Amino acid sequence: MDIIKINASLANAARYDILRWLKDPENNFPPHKEVSGFGDGVCVSFIKDKSGLSQSTISHYLNMMENAQLVIATRIGKWTYYKRNEATLAAYFKALQEEI
Repeated sequence: MDIIKINASLANAARYDILRWLKDPENNFPPHKEVSGFGDGVCVSFIKDKSGLSQSTISHYLNMMENAQLVIATRIGKWTYYKRNEATLAAYFKALQEEI
């Protein structure tokens, strides 16, 4: 876990919002048609639609968040789904409490 990468990811309001929305996907996104439930995460197109940002911007943001291990990507067919990496978040919060 890289605290600096995580901090950089969370320093942007849109990326922060994405992580917050992914905490409760059932209440922040419409149901998927291709898969049942949100076990594999949320489709990139839903995240893009909710954010109002371009596909390229959302892809860049999600890639940055994945590199910081904040989210986990799952590819199903032609779609990519993202969910929070709760293990990294727990380790990050613990490290902040212990180090700062």
